[in-house]
Amino acid sequence: MDTTILKLRGMSCASCANNIETAICSVPGVTQANVNFGAEQASVTYDSTQTDIATIQKAVDAAGYAAQPMQEDVLIPEDDVERRSRQTEERKLTRKVWVSGIISAILVIGSLPMMTGLSIPFIPMWLHNPWLQLVLTTPVLFWAGSSFFINAWKAFKRRTATMDTLVAVGTGAAYLYSLFPTFFPQWFIAQGLSPDVYFEVAAIVIALILLGRLFENRAKGQTSEAMRKLMGLQAKTARVIREGRDVDIPIADVVLGDVILVRPGEKIPVDGEIVDGISTIDEAMVTGESVPVKKQPGDEVVGATINKTGSFTFRVTRVGKDTFLAQIVKLVQQAQGSKAPIQRLADQVTGWFVPVVIAIAILTFVIWFNIMGNVTIALITTVGVLIIACPCALGLATPTSIMVGTGKGAENGILIKGAESLEMAHKLQTIVLDKTGTITQGKPTVTDYITVNGTADQNEQKLLRLAASVERNSEHPLAEAVVQYARSQGVEIADAQQFEAIAGSGVQGKVSDHQQIHWVQIGTHRWMVELGVDTSPLQDQWNRLEDLGRTAVWIAVDGTAAGLMGIADAVKPASVDAIRALQRMGLEVVMLTGDNRRTAEVIAREVGIQRVLAEVRPDQKAETIASLQAEGKSVAMVGDGINDAPALAQADVGIAIGTGTDVAIAASDITLISGDLNGIVTAIQLSRATMRNIRQNLFFAFIYNVAGIPIAAGILYPIFGWLLSPVIAGAAMAFSSVSVVTNALRLRNFKPKVHA
Repeated sequence: MDTTILKLRGMSCASCANNIETAICSVPGVTQANVNFGAEQASVTYDSTQTDIATIQKAVDAAGYAAQPMQEDVLIPEDDVERRSRQTEERKLTRKVWVSGIISAILVIGSLPMMTGLSIPFIPMWLHNPWLQLVLTTPVLFWAGSSFFINAWKAFKRRTATMDTLVAVGTGAAYLYSLFPTFFPQWFIAQGLSPDVYFEVAAIVIALILLGRLFENRAKGQTSEAMRKLMGLQAKTARVIREGRDVDIPIADVVLGDVILVRPGEKIPVDGEIVDGISTIDEAMVTGESVPVKKQPGDEVVGATINKTGSFTFRVTRVGKDTFLAQIVKLVQQAQGSKAPIQRLADQVTGWFVPVVIAIAILTFVIWFNIMGNVTIALITTVGVLIIACPCALGLATPTSIMVGTGKGAENGILIKGAESLEMAHKLQTIVLDKTGTITQGKPTVTDYITVNGTADQNEQKLLRLAASVERNSEHPLAEAVVQYARSQGVEIADAQQFEAIAGSGVQGKVSDHQQIHWVQIGTHRWMVELGVDTSPLQDQWNRLEDLGRTAVWIAVDGTAAGLMGIADAVKPASVDAIRALQRMGLEVVMLTGDNRRTAEVIAREVGIQRVLAEVRPDQKAETIASLQAEGKSVAMVGDGINDAPALAQADVGIAIGTGTDVAIAASDITLISGDLNGIVTAIQLSRATMRNIRQNLFFAFIYNVAGIPIAAGILYPIFGWLLSPVIAGAAMAFSSVSVVTNALRLRNFKPKVHA
């Protein structure tokens, strides 16, 4: 399966989004399509052996719209042609708004005497001349409002209906009706009817809807502000060292392996590894971490971050679409194009919305014409129903909030992969934290080294050499601690043969020592017992290390216990505050670890966690998450290692520490770039704020239509004698979409709450 994001053109309302989604899903080989009206893009998952992007584009074209694949390198600025095209379209729309607005104002002034029934001295009667109004209204309808009629005709040919259908039918009906009293006024007089015209209604409605669309487009553009900020972070040039000289070149010309010089205050152009020099780097723009980080040779640097103090050179390891910043932008794009489950109800409503509204409009005309025998009332109510009904507010309610919410997440160093994850996060009840690398630093160090044979230097050095030679082949943080300790003691590390890692238990392998080959096993106390190793010589020391909360690693040589290491992993500075904040938010916090219970409980007490799941092997982590879910809880798993990936996938929401492995990040739903657990607090607060905002939008959209359509149909006329003017209906329709988008934009003011 492949997934691609298509940029869409030609959508005017949420019904258009539904039409495109239906067209794409009808293509054989397409398994899923999510069309985001707010983002004007579609996320399509398809079987590349059955179809391709060109076929999907043809299906969209056949539906009356246009689709273009998003550029592969997300950091390439929008090309001038597309930008000029958008600016030209907005200028055209603005011009149409001004022209239709001025003409509508003239028509309204001329109609005031007729609408009020009063003679207004300063308004000449010739302004209400139907022929003048016809001349003024025609260009508004068929020039300024041409898109409504063109799109309505296209929809009719496809046997579908959209918001453009409602506008075209409503304004067209008012215009066509007005032609009859203009051309045949005597017939109306002979029938005892006043030859009133409603040209101004058609013109004003077009003007108001165009104005609303202009505001809506500008507001929707602001929802992508976070994306534009991210894409604008990248440096434009890089100072590359070539042939012994510093050369400034465009960022697009940088290649893998280039050595780049960065001076104080400059922006790091791409990702790489420091070769020479020491500095502190402000990584806030990609991690959300405000404190600059010290970097030295061997450390990785990220493009778009800012060098603060010293100069350094680094070797380029990633460029273009492979850089960390590009991956962030791509993830945010995917999230903004996804669809939250809460949107499904709105989609179902918009699917049948327009046909139902047309049916209501026809029924309204028939009822009023039969009851009152007055074609004027029947026309006003029918046009009012067609104009006030708008599915746009429903279509914008969710995607606009999702776009702003995921963008704010990226600004705070939180990558949210999809709208479903963002929605699910607000329902969480239990947060499961992996210990090593999540609660703790993940960089343990050896604090105690004990051998069975005492403290003789020769014995200690020999055993340390054997242990470090095997551990060097493991990626586990404890193994790295053993190797680093051996190197600090000046031990020469050898090559191990037949290395094997036993998940959740330890490692083993053969190491040659002066023509003698030893079988070395390093791991947990439980594993030693399973192997039949006698641990009694060091049992007291092991108990002492466990009581101190240190991880005790046993070393067995040729089946005999030979030594013991105490390894401690310091708790991250922010862990205690973050855990307390989660608990204050009403969440149960659980610690999950493969360490023995005594060690785990020491760390748990330090950070304030009550429930500890200890001695859980990697292959049991996913089962443990499932058992918590079986308790009826919505569970989030937070981890950073390869062995956490199954549990991250099993959880309702998987949260990966960005400083961890790529596998863990790929399996997760949310990634905390900085590794600070306060990111969990922020992510949940953001989820709650976003869902609250979506519910407000959906409430506004539903209430607006539920209340507006009956009023437009004249339900209040028998009681109060009051009819809703199509002009007011047009203004209300325009306001509905703008109000929803404006409400969504309030999320841009989101700031994490600090729990004291």
